[in-house]
Amino acid sequence: MAGQIFERVEKKYLLNEYQYSELQKVLKGRFQVDNYGKTTINNIYYDTPDSLLIRRSIEKPVYKEKLRVRSYGKADEDTKVFIELKKKYKGVVYKRRTSMKLKDSDSFLACKTKPQKSPQIENEIQYFMNFYQDIAPMMYIGYDRIAMFGLENKDLRITFDTNIRYRTDDLRLDKGSHGIQLLEKGQTLMEIKIPGVMPLWLSKELSRLGIFPTNFSKYGRAYTKVFMDNYEKGRVNYCA
Repeated sequence: MAGQIFERVEKKYLLNEYQYSELQKVLKGRFQVDNYGKTTINNIYYDTPDSLLIRRSIEKPVYKEKLRVRSYGKADEDTKVFIELKKKYKGVVYKRRTSMKLKDSDSFLACKTKPQKSPQIENEIQYFMNFYQDIAPMMYIGYDRIAMFGLENKDLRITFDTNIRYRTDDLRLDKGSHGIQLLEKGQTLMEIKIPGVMPLWLSKELSRLGIFPTNFSKYGRAYTKVFMDNYEKGRVNYCA
């Protein structure tokens, strides 16, 4: 599989059970669940020892970037994983990704193997790794996702994520999908991936149901929880 490049606007929304149920009624006949149905997505996020990337991201700068390794479903050393470099500039998301077996990803990210399938993207990822020389796996985040695409415009996609969980140990994709829950009971994180302008009918229905955009980063929210837990336990030293 060759490397892939995505460019789009992504809007996030937190739904309660009522909003989710009512929205599904609205989407019926306009959107269709993709062929994968409900899928478990596992991610390992990379960061510096002082969490520089996520701390910058939380500050909502004009430009931000992050690196993650993703698998779909349970992973072992022969599972195909996706290495994704995700950048956001002025609200537009640019994502570059390449794929390889999990057992090959460690040496690639350590820059011990040269780019092969998609040199341009893989060179960019390795440049990122070299620039942040002490970058390493920092957090696991997993969730169960249902993805839908528009029947009139297949590039218009909506995803619904539930059972979002995180952990800061066992930072490999072949260590299972266990973790601490991130959302409150009954909440669903919805993302609308827009290649252009959101359809007017969809915008009106979201407004009618009281569904409005929110700033929500899974990694950012999990990092904040870990930071606050450590602060309450006296593990944060501001004078270090």
